[in-house]
Amino acid sequence: MSKETSSSRTASVTQVLSAGEKVPAVVDQKNADGTLAFLELHDEDFKNSPLTDEEDSRMTKKVLIAVISLVSIINTMLYIDKATLSYASILGLYESTGIGTTEYDDLNSIFYTGYTVGQALNFVLQKVNQRYFLTVTLFVWAILVFCHCAAYNFVGLIFLRLLLGVTESVVVPALEVTMLQFFTPQQRATIQPIFWVSCVGPPNIIAGFIAYGVLYATGTIPPWKIFMIILGGMTLIVTAVCWIWYPADPTTAKFLTTREKYFLIKKVHATSSSSITQTVIKRDQIVECLRDPLSWLFSLAMFLIMLSNNLAYQQNLLYVGLGVSNLGSTLVSVAGAGFSWAYMIFGSVFIYYFPNQSHWATFLGCVPAVASGIAMVTIPWSNKLALLAMLVLAGNTFALAYIVILGWSTAAASGNTKRYVRHLMLMVSYGVSNIISPQLWKGNQGYSDHGTGPRYYAAWTIQIVLSWFGTAVVAFVIHYILKARNKERLAARDDDSVKGVVLVKDPETGKTIEEAVDIANLDLTDLQNKNFIYPL
Repeated sequence: MSKETSSSRTASVTQVLSAGEKVPAVVDQKNADGTLAFLELHDEDFKNSPLTDEEDSRMTKKVLIAVISLVSIINTMLYIDKATLSYASILGLYESTGIGTTEYDDLNSIFYTGYTVGQALNFVLQKVNQRYFLTVTLFVWAILVFCHCAAYNFVGLIFLRLLLGVTESVVVPALEVTMLQFFTPQQRATIQPIFWVSCVGPPNIIAGFIAYGVLYATGTIPPWKIFMIILGGMTLIVTAVCWIWYPADPTTAKFLTTREKYFLIKKVHATSSSSITQTVIKRDQIVECLRDPLSWLFSLAMFLIMLSNNLAYQQNLLYVGLGVSNLGSTLVSVAGAGFSWAYMIFGSVFIYYFPNQSHWATFLGCVPAVASGIAMVTIPWSNKLALLAMLVLAGNTFALAYIVILGWSTAAASGNTKRYVRHLMLMVSYGVSNIISPQLWKGNQGYSDHGTGPRYYAAWTIQIVLSWFGTAVVAFVIHYILKARNKERLAARDDDSVKGVVLVKDPETGKTIEEAVDIANLDLTDLQNKNFIYPL
């Protein structure tokens, strides 16, 4: 329903909903949700013919299959490419380029330096079409992987790893935004670990078997270069898939009918009380995100958990240090990836049957890592089988905590600019922590009985105390704050169908009119919209 507006109305949010208020918030059309025009265009066609349960189920299955497949394929390639250096290190990279363990650790830090700097691209991501952005990113990324074959010294690798870090820096935020656009909060909580299986299971399994195969190469081309060529080609194939099928938002999803798009948008709005897409960068949302203590707590949790992330890149070298052959280390990596895959599925089942328990899911990701980390510094070096088992356990369980923190932080924010800024903060923390992480493994950190093998006491202690125990503590603090905010909002709420107002210019009269819309269409932040309930 619309009415002519008075001249006192402004072109931005003029009033913010607070507990118990009946006065609607007001935004102009350019600051409203980007899907609002699509909804209005098809409102008369579909508003009186809702989906049946069978149609809704069919739509949900189509979204699950299409979106999860697309984001998982991209995420799998992302994490395969991140691990290329780890596998290349046992495929002859050291000999071809003249680098050693110190330079290898530095290259991992350099990659994440580029990754951190590249987070500024989050603002570009908000402004442009996601399909175009991801396609260009994937293409550049494939070219850079191919270019690794031309590197013959440390300097060349520095340049390539830095650029690759910048290129890959906002792929994860883009995929997370897509998940927000297509799934309800409850759906996201359940499928988040399943989606992130694509970063902890398939990458190591696929890369491990490729590495195992190229180790048998007998030609003049070094095995690590063959490895890079294969992965570059795979990335180009994923680029083509992204260009053809990846949706910019629900309104452009080729796998949905127009009617399904309409009701999917309505469903996401109704369940999240949040907007789906907005290309206007809003200064007030940037300021709010920086002032919100939750943004800093989520960033702290990300920083802490990522201090242990270099363990994934050290594992192959640690396996070899325990006496496992190069061929054997690739097979152990595959087995560890299979275990990690199973553990992420377990995490997803836990979240499904125990909703709003993200802090406990984080705890489940950290506890096995703490136990195995302690074992790594206490078990005698002579008991190598036990050490190998503990190393596999430590390196393949803490990813659950990372997955929960990343998805939780996004779901606990509303307002598109605020979400992107929180993404930026989280991924800067991610990058800085990963710059530091490789350095934890440097230096003389204590040797085993009779000096037969490095124990890395300092690295393991930092991971146990800060990365795994510290992350669990921060998760419980976040849960307490969110629960308190929800308690206040639920106590004051008496109407679930809160409306907002969008100022629209009538094309026939040229006058500005007020149009009543669902509050989710206003692109308000979670602090502005007291109807927003935080996921726990």
